[in-house]
Amino acid sequence: MRVVYFAFAAMALCSSSDGASPAAVSLTEAGETLQTRYTGMLSALKTEIGNAVPAVDDQKRAAFLAAREGVKKATAEVGAAQQRLDKIQAARALVDHANGKWIGGARKAIAQAQEALKKATTDVEREAANKAIAKGEDGLQAGLKALEERQAALDVVMVDEAKNLQASKDACAALDEAEANELKAAKAILADLGSILSSDTLDAKLVTCAVLVNATPKGLAEFAQQGKAQEELVEKLLADTALMRDMLDAGGANGGKYGQAMQIYTDIQKLATRQAGDGILYRLALGTSVEHAVPVGQRNAIAETNAPAFVDPVKRYLHYEKAYLDGALDPAFKDMSAWECRQIVNSYAPDHMLAWGREMLRNYRPDHIVVQDYGWRYSGAVRTDVAYKHSQEYTDTDTLGFFQNVIKNGGICGRRAFFGVFIIKCFGLPSVERPQRAHAALARWTPEGWVVNLGAGWGYRDAKGVLGMKDADFLLETQMQKYPADKIKALRAQWVGDALGEEKYNSVKDGSGGFWNVMAIFQKKAIIADAKPVALSALGTELGEANESGESKANAVEAATVTDDDKQVVVDSKGVITMPAAACGGGNQLIKSVLGGQQMIWVGPLTCDVDVSLAGKYALTARVVTVHGEATAPLTLNGAKDPVVMAIPFTVGAWQATAAVELALVNGRNTLSFAAPSTGLALKEFTLTPMK
Repeated sequence: MRVVYFAFAAMALCSSSDGASPAAVSLTEAGETLQTRYTGMLSALKTEIGNAVPAVDDQKRAAFLAAREGVKKATAEVGAAQQRLDKIQAARALVDHANGKWIGGARKAIAQAQEALKKATTDVEREAANKAIAKGEDGLQAGLKALEERQAALDVVMVDEAKNLQASKDACAALDEAEANELKAAKAILADLGSILSSDTLDAKLVTCAVLVNATPKGLAEFAQQGKAQEELVEKLLADTALMRDMLDAGGANGGKYGQAMQIYTDIQKLATRQAGDGILYRLALGTSVEHAVPVGQRNAIAETNAPAFVDPVKRYLHYEKAYLDGALDPAFKDMSAWECRQIVNSYAPDHMLAWGREMLRNYRPDHIVVQDYGWRYSGAVRTDVAYKHSQEYTDTDTLGFFQNVIKNGGICGRRAFFGVFIIKCFGLPSVERPQRAHAALARWTPEGWVVNLGAGWGYRDAKGVLGMKDADFLLETQMQKYPADKIKALRAQWVGDALGEEKYNSVKDGSGGFWNVMAIFQKKAIIADAKPVALSALGTELGEANESGESKANAVEAATVTDDDKQVVVDSKGVITMPAAACGGGNQLIKSVLGGQQMIWVGPLTCDVDVSLAGKYALTARVVTVHGEATAPLTLNGAKDPVVMAIPFTVGAWQATAAVELALVNGRNTLSFAAPSTGLALKEFTLTPMK
């Protein structure tokens, strides 16, 4: 079923960035010699491959081109039908605006002014109130007039609503049929190309040619001319068919920088603490090498003026290798493809910040780590703890990392999406930014497929694509990761296109791509059509520009089962009393703690009853984790009139004890009543230590 989307509400665009073009590199005499050599290799390979490429049946090619034109026409019809529905939606929105913000706002202003008039005690106050009433009444009349005009306009377009809805439905059905015919025509051609697409006979020539085309002889020469070591790296790469194939399968070296990718890959192999020659560590090394072939800028804390400007790719590999071997990553990490690893290792956060993200979430909200719903695993922290705030509502701290500031202060759509992408990558799962018109969201891996968080779903027409691809092509690429044995057929078609000098397929440019490049796309579509995967619906679309309600946040918590042992108050030999969070009442939610037992999501009032056998002064401390800054929690002991205030430090995601509060406990039952803390935090336990 094809979904027709109405326009999303306009939202403030969250961020933008500009990249400077790298300076041109001049070839030395040695470099020109190398370029000539690589050019000769490429020319010879193109000739050999061209001679081996099978001819395509003219009738089948014509049928395919005709089917493509049919899709183009049907797509235009869907667009035209959608525009007619958009007019209805726009007219309805204008009526809603007049009814709500305009008329409703005017009536509210009048009511407020009338209330002010009742309370006025001076002529100046009465005059101001009367002016406000008059202004509100003028606004109300203007709104009523606008409503009448807008309702009339809506009534006109609504006459054809049923007809337009049916036309849209019919257009979508026609497009589905046209696309099915297009795929059928493509399959007829692909069947004839099986001799080259299903055979590895030409792979050595194809992958070498593809690397030379995408790196360009000049680009390889620029790298190789730096010295004998670099030249040898290029030679080694061009002699390693399997490695070139795997690099291309992983999406190719960023910017065509295959020499740089080979340098990174070689350095990783030298320094890896475990052999990265197969399995996930090989795919991690490969993904890191091709992704970081063009350096990834590093976002440091503002105060860290001497920090590296770019992520060190070898250290990034070693960071994830250690985290994997330590069991700190998601269990699914071991199954990631090299292409998926690219979307893990390319975070612009420093390595120590990735480690902080894992440690912070383990301490503060471990429930987000173990939640069974992969659609919100880790990124659920955005829902519960990254508040929707405008920049004028907070001030970031220069000594904190960017993501530490984001969870501390919140932000609008961009910062929230960026944090979601970051925290998912921290745990070794792929995630990407997924911008749409005037809004930023994210897309993430799940075992069932990729899903959007905090934005409109796949196919939303105002989405700006992912990784330079339209939604459909990005989803196609993600789905192909599950079928590596079949994906090679599509890659071979693409490599043939490279050898023949074809225009590459550009996902965001309609009609682009030479014949073989287009066949590569349809080979993927044929594979996925047989597999019949389902595109997942977006999660948290309504939260893209809003905070989640307290009730909804509570429902998102994977609550712990609490036993009597969890509630046990312990008194040691020195009279020190430890009251676990689970022993306290008040309705705050409890979750399993990585420290053992339970911890509390402390956001509301709570009470703790404790029996003491020895009256006297005690020092009260709490073991807490905070991520939103310093906090306070007013405490009333045994119904006293005046509360004392417990100061709670900003722990930046680590477990820490608060400063002590002195309490005078009576013999027997004592009740500690806390008001809600000024900001939410994690609580493990309270400790009462006798004071001498």
